[in-house]
Amino acid sequence: MFAKEVLPLSWLNGRKVTVMGLGLFGGGKGVTEFLCRHGARVTVTDKRSESVLKPSLDELAGLPIRWVLGEHREEDFTRADLVIPSPAVPRNAPLLDLARRQGVPLETEMNLFFKHCRGRICAITGSNGKTTTTSLVGAMAQKEWPGVRVGGNLGLSLLPSVESIRADEWVVLELSSFQLEDLSGLPRRPEVSLVTNLSPNHLDRHGTYEAYADAKREILKGAAPPNVAVLNGEDPRVRSWHTSARRSLFFGRTGSITPRAAGAWIDEQTGEVFFSAKGERTRLFEIRDLSLVGRFNVLNAAGAALAAWVMGVEPGSIAEAVRGFRAVEHRLEPVLELDGVKYLNDSIATTPESTVVALDALGPNVVVICGGSSKGCSFRALGQALATRSRAVVLLGQTAEAIRQCIPRHRGGPDVLLAEGLEDAIEKARGLAKPGDRVILSPSCPSFDMFVNFVERGRRFKAIVRRMAGTGPQS
Repeated sequence: MFAKEVLPLSWLNGRKVTVMGLGLFGGGKGVTEFLCRHGARVTVTDKRSESVLKPSLDELAGLPIRWVLGEHREEDFTRADLVIPSPAVPRNAPLLDLARRQGVPLETEMNLFFKHCRGRICAITGSNGKTTTTSLVGAMAQKEWPGVRVGGNLGLSLLPSVESIRADEWVVLELSSFQLEDLSGLPRRPEVSLVTNLSPNHLDRHGTYEAYADAKREILKGAAPPNVAVLNGEDPRVRSWHTSARRSLFFGRTGSITPRAAGAWIDEQTGEVFFSAKGERTRLFEIRDLSLVGRFNVLNAAGAALAAWVMGVEPGSIAEAVRGFRAVEHRLEPVLELDGVKYLNDSIATTPESTVVALDALGPNVVVICGGSSKGCSFRALGQALATRSRAVVLLGQTAEAIRQCIPRHRGGPDVLLAEGLEDAIEKARGLAKPGDRVILSPSCPSFDMFVNFVERGRRFKAIVRRMAGTGPQS
């Protein structure tokens, strides 16, 4: 579907390029800056309004851009020399089909980066934990090489700086299933590829779990030595992705077994995470060094340490980065304590599995705010976890009733309330919580029925909680 040719950047000069979907996460902004710098005649079109897109528009102010907002126009696709859709645009969108039929080539922001990046790429993907893991890898690498760039799906495009990246430099990228699916036509793969885990996600886009998994596996396809795969040894499907065609390393917990596979292993008895290969053992960091909540975050940190080790980061730098690392915004992020109750923002939890692991880390004295719009995922496992690992549940959004029906009702089970919106949900959660409890926003779903994205949702949650505590602006 997307152009395979690596055209010289001088080709862009004077060409008419349509960017479809500006968004608020940096990809549309990054590719637009890149195109303008190389002399393209850029049209940016987005169905969202100027008021919604204002943060991105403000950052691009002053550039020679033609804006088409609140709609898409056919002529911007049929008369262009190149069309660049955002990852969120379905690849079967009628206007993209129209452009293809007219012979207009398609490109993506991430494909352009892979084509023109001379440096070495460490890329992270997975269903859960990929942003925290990417940020950890970046922090570890920056201890060794302060100029290491970190970006991708976590909200920062590295495309505008791609020409300044030297061949001996590393970059660290988070890649989504959408971005990986688009890479299928390119021969290049990351020098180091880390897969955190896999569970059903984005079924509304990919159609089936198999198609989603195949998109994720794209990060490894065609990769051969010296490319290295860093795989979650506790996830059966991810573990099965090892192959003799490339070097594979694993991360996980040891239990009482001495690891036979090379990789990074968590020894909960000694409290250390170590690299093991050919009978040699090197300590990477101690579990107590990590301030993040939850055993799953120890697993994320072990995977990050293994990737950093493969990149050439020294164990001392890995341990120092772990000690200094704090929760990424919207990922089990502590907000404040009010009346003996701690409030946490886990707005990034857009899958049921994300909320389940949060409950495993925090339950059972937890009041959970849950719900949003649907991605086609089942809530059955979530319902079981809510029934056994929470004190109470407050549901909101389009999926509220579907989640409620999946929570088994039995004596001693959690109270389940429905809320009209986020503020009502927080008020209800506050009324249900007892001193020593935690109130957590962990929606299990995207936010498109109420918010632009999970960032707006998380920041709104924090603002309401702070206002309730008297530490934020009063409405």
